[in-house]
Amino acid sequence: MQKAGIRAKTVKKYRRTTNSEHKKEISEKLLDQQFVVKRPNKVWVSDITYIRTKEGWLYLAAVLDLYSRRVVGW
Repeated sequence: MQKAGIRAKTVKKYRRTTNSEHKKEISEKLLDQQFVVKRPNKVWVSDITYIRTKEGWLYLAAVLDLYSRRVVGW
């Protein structure tokens, strides 16, 4: 393998990062699974993801308008 310039790829063990056993107050569910909106700019939702690069981690957050289902910001 060394002569060919290849090496084994290791997989990191899964590690839980969320503590569901906390005693802190939980926010109420404002949308209550109602994802159909009748007017633009009434409900926005967001999500965040992490992108690994050669220089380190890149964090990307996107905001969507649920009416048009288009990205309104990142």
